[in-house]
Parts: sequence; structure tokens; C-alpha cells
Amino acid sequence: MTHKTPTLLLKTKSTPSDAYDEYFTNKNYNPLFIPVLSHQFHAANLAHIRDLFNTGALKHDNPERKYGGLIFTSQRAVEGFARMIEEDADEQIASDSSKSLPLYTVGPATSRSLSSLVTSHLPHATIHGTDTGNGENLARFILEHYNNLAGNKNGRGEKLPLLFLVGEQRRDIIPKTLMSGELPEGERIGVEEVVVYETCVMESFEGDFTKVIDSYKSEDYDGGGEKVMWVVIFSPTGCDAMLRVLGLDSSSNDNGNGVLVAPGKRVFVATIGPTTRDHLRLKYGFEPHVCAEKPSQEGIGGGIERFMEGRNGK
Repeated sequence: MTHKTPTLLLKTKSTPSDAYDEYFTNKNYNPLFIPVLSHQFHAANLAHIRDLFNTGALKHDNPERKYGGLIFTSQRAVEGFARMIEEDADEQIASDSSKSLPLYTVGPATSRSLSSLVTSHLPHATIHGTDTGNGENLARFILEHYNNLAGNKNGRGEKLPLLFLVGEQRRDIIPKTLMSGELPEGERIGVEEVVVYETCVMESFEGDFTKVIDSYKSEDYDGGGEKVMWVVIFSPTGCDAMLRVLGLDSSSNDNGNGVLVAPGKRVFVATIGPTTRDHLRLKYGFEPHVCAEKPSQEGIGGGIERFMEGRNGK
């Protein structure tokens, strides 16, 4: 029987189906999900956004319009926004407010989450930035797109700011880039951040991760070739616990050879993108073996395949 490479996906498995599960299963991996994060939505701030919709503060023909569009860089922010729209927003006003409303997003997963909401509740909104891949690229895209977008001003001819729905832990690259003092004043774009969810590491994560690694270590090894396990990281949160379980700290690195956790058994690490990779580099001195070129299952899978081919000398 063909050996399937165990692949630990440090995320909650999506329901009713998960694209990572389907992809890695079909590619002869054995995917296993270990949830890392727990999330709590910020009810008061989501209520504030609901009120913006219900009062027409986002309607394109309102001379007192407050914002020209919305920015999303996480699926959790989309989820909180979607719940608010579906459960609390006035359906007709939300639909009207979607006219000429750009929604900026980063990565295909977040875009897919937004697409279903647009279809059902915001029929006139448009989604942009799907293929930008990270916050820095998205910010550059927004500068080009929004500054040339008709209807980005209020009734007084002032450029409208963008509303950025975020978690309490985030990088500031997007607002810094859009509001940079190095830009000509006419090109700057105001950004107002609203925290719509909070994140923390699940109490069970380190124990769950330890159990899987210990089981891998204790599997029978016949010496007939090296066994490999991959760990895929989707967020900087929880990285310290993962490295602790693997026995790594700031003074140790594997020089690209993988973490030898038992005779003949190595663990390699892949990240969903440069934010998590840089977090591992800067905070822990650890260089992940793969960083996805695009934040998707294909991006992760393709990076793993190229790494293994190079390592095996193919």
C-alpha cells in the first residue's frame, strides 16, 4: 500500500467541505486538522457597522456618505460581517448600499467567503484584489484602483475613507501604505480600522499537537527509508507552542534538513504566506521550509512538492 505523507493543518476544518482536505487527500497526503485559534466576535463594533448600513451611511447617492468601500484580509472578519448583514441589517438598505461599493480582499479563500454574501445580500457590490496574495500587494492595488474609481468622493468632493474590518492582532501595512506621508496628498486614502473579532490560542492546541507528534515518533520504523511529516501554519498565533513541542528555540535551526524528531523521522514546516514566515524568522530565528507563493491549497501543495523534489535531487 502506498504510504501517505501525514500533513498537519493547523486550522479548524471548514464545513461542510474543506478545500485543503480535498486537495491533500487527492495528492496522496494524509491531512489532519488541529485547531489553533478560538475567536470571539466584537458585538458592539459589529452593531456599529450594522448601523452604518441601516442609516444609509454607505449609500452611494447619500451626500453624507461616510465610507467608499470595505477592506477584508481574514475569513473571520468576513464571517462576522456576514452574520451582521444576514441577521441584523435592513435587507433593502443593505442591497441599496451595495451599489458602487467596492470590497477589497486578499487571497482566494477570503474572496470566496465574500462572494456568497455578495450574491445573497449585496448584489451590486464588487470584489477586488483576490489575487494580490498579501497585505502589501493589496495596499498597492487599492492605491491604483480606488484612486481611479468613480464615486469615491462624498457630496462635498472629499475622497471617502475605506473601512477596514480587522482582528485585534494584525499588521498595519495597509493603513500605513494607504495613508503614507510619502504619497502626494491627493493620492492618500484614509483608512478606519474596526476590530470585529478577537483571537486567542485554544487551550487544547499544545496538548493536541503534542499527541500527534508523540504518535508519529512512536510509530514503528523499519529503517527502510526516511519518513516525513509536514506541518502547515496559517497564522503567527500558536507558533511558540508548535516550536516548543518540536524542541526548537531561537538558538536552534535545522538548516533546511527538517526537524529530526526520532530516528528516520523528520518534520518540515510550511507557511500560508510571508506574514507567518517572517514571524517565525524574526521572533524565533526559525526558517520555514516552504512559504506558499499564493495563500491557497495549491500554493502550499506546490511549494511542498518543489521542496521535496529539490531535496531528493530530482
